[in-house]
This record gives sequence, C-alpha cells and structure tokens, in this order.
Amino acid sequence: MATNPMQRKARNSFLLGMLVMLLISGIIIGLLLMQLMNKIKKEKAEKDATTNAYVLTQDVSSGQVITTDMLTKQPVNRNLVPSNATSDLTIIENYALKDKEGDDVYTKYENNTAKLYIKKDNNPYEVKKEEETDNYYIERNDEKQYLQLNSVPLVAKVSMKKNTLITTELLSKSDNPVQDDVRKQEYNMVILPMDLVTGDYIDVRIMLPSGQDYIIVSKKEVEIPQINGIDSEDTIWINLSEDEILHMSCAIIDAYQIKGSKIYATKYTEAGMQNAATPTYPINESASKLLQSDPNILERAMNEILSRYSNTNASDLRNNYINPVISNQGEQAQSNIETNMQESTTNSKNSRKEYLDSLAGVVK
Repeated sequence: MATNPMQRKARNSFLLGMLVMLLISGIIIGLLLMQLMNKIKKEKAEKDATTNAYVLTQDVSSGQVITTDMLTKQPVNRNLVPSNATSDLTIIENYALKDKEGDDVYTKYENNTAKLYIKKDNNPYEVKKEEETDNYYIERNDEKQYLQLNSVPLVAKVSMKKNTLITTELLSKSDNPVQDDVRKQEYNMVILPMDLVTGDYIDVRIMLPSGQDYIIVSKKEVEIPQINGIDSEDTIWINLSEDEILHMSCAIIDAYQIKGSKIYATKYTEAGMQNAATPTYPINESASKLLQSDPNILERAMNEILSRYSNTNASDLRNNYINPVISNQGEQAQSNIETNMQESTTNSKNSRKEYLDSLAGVVK
C-alpha cells in the first residue's frame, strides 16, 4: 500500500527522533558509567590510602598513665601517618591496666586531676598506689583490697592534646619501683613554681648567695595536699628514700644558716621523656657518717652512698665553698635561720596564694 509523502515524512522523523534519543541515552548512560567507575576507582584509591590509627580523646600531661578509655580509632590518610603509629589496640592492651578478673582500670578527672578508677560490682573505686610497696589497691567495704594487675602502666612521654595521633615513640612503660625505705615527706619551705600542680615532676635545688646552685633531689612527682578541695599554697608531698631525706634535711639547715640562699623547685617540661638529673649537692660530714651507718638504708643504696661520699670532689666542694660561707656568718647564722625561715615561708605562701586565687577567679 502506497503511503503519501506526509506519512513517509512523519515516519522518518519518528525513526530519526528515536535514533537520536537512543544515541543521547547511550551517551548519558556511558557518562554515568564513567562517573560511577571513576567514583569506585576513587573510593578504592582512598581506601587503599587510608589506615586506622588510635588518637587521644582528651588532653594528657607528660608522665600521665594512659588507659584504653582515653583512645579511639579513626581512619586517617596513610600518607600522613608515621610508620610507628599505633593502629592495633592489642599493642595498647598488652600494657593496659587490668586486674586478674579482667576489669579495666580507667581514667577519671576530678578537679582537673587525673585519677585511676576500676569498677567492681558496677561500683566505681579509686585505684590508689601504696607508697611503701608500690602496690595498687582500692578501699572497699572499709577495707584496703589489693589489686593484682596484669602489667605496669603505659605512660605518656610528652604532654599531648586531644586528637593527637598515638605513636609508639610517644609512649613508654612505667618502671618506677619503690624501695622499702621510701617515705612520703612534707615540705613547706621550698619555693614552688607558681603553676605547680599535682602530678608535676620537679628537682629540688639549693642556691647560695655566691651563685653556686646544687641539685638536692631529682625528678620527684609532686602531690599537693588539698583543704576543702583547694590546693595548699606552700606545702608539697614528695616520696623520698632515706638518703634523700637526709640530703633535704642537711640542705635546709645549710640554706637557713646562709643569708641570701634559698631552696627551690624546678619543673620538668616533658617528664615522660626527660631523664632524672644527677644530684650534685654535697652534704656535710656528720650527715655523711649517718648515711653510712643508718640500718634503714637498703644495701644497694648503701653501696651507692659509700661510693658517692668517698669522692674527693664532693668533699672539696663542701670544704672549699659551702663550709667557709657558713663560718663567715658567725653568730648571725642562728638569727638567719629564724629570719629566713619565716621570710621564705611567707613569700612562698603569698606567691602561691596569688596564683591559686587567680585560678579560682578571686577578685581583690
């Protein structure tokens, strides 16, 4: 059957339109496929370039114990991650503090001070360390219950901010065994840094008016006692061995006999990374004899002390520099003891009070 030109033209236009539509659809589908493939390829490349690593969920200070609750795993660009970044929690868990029942020790902040806690029967208990034995314990049912922990703590070598990527170089195992002769000592005549807080590490030093400056004891963790929740302005607690206690006693007497001298504390900037300084203060002869004869000193400490005080350099320092200065004070020495004791205590209290008041927002 013959078709007229108009029908033929309409049919050809329809077929041409269909062909164009199919062509356009094919192009669109091709572009979409290309975009999809590019997206898949990009996601694969991003996935290949991404790794998981642990970051901190809170700020930590140098020397602070790291517990697993302070860490979270996040995906990060592999190219931006050091090769020693911690991505496997088992690395952390190997040193995570747990008791023999498998209960985790976790961190809780109270008055901006980090404290360790553990849950027993869904009740939280503060984990404390016994100073004499270095053992951990909790106070439960009005009794001291010792914890058998699986490992020594993992501590931060340096101070770190929240979201810091954790690497093995930033962590270390705590290894601070306590000797049997260690005791908690209280001092209120040491001049303290204004911003000193519990958990900081210090050296205690003595400065003489001649410019001589000696380290009495080194790298001691400070605990600041609180009264009604407020830090003491001038008092600190530090753990000292028997010989260190005698060093401090000797230095205190020397300092208050020598007008213009002072005993002061200096803070470690990165306690987790810095090694303890070597004490340089030469004590007097009577204290030296006491150290050598005191039965409370462990044999290992005794040998170290005998070796230290057989050193002629220490004796020369004492005889040539410190003793002459004391002798020159004459009768004024005793007066200096009383005057400088009160002056040092007053100055210490005033400076610490001003700083603590500023933290509490006290307006004068």
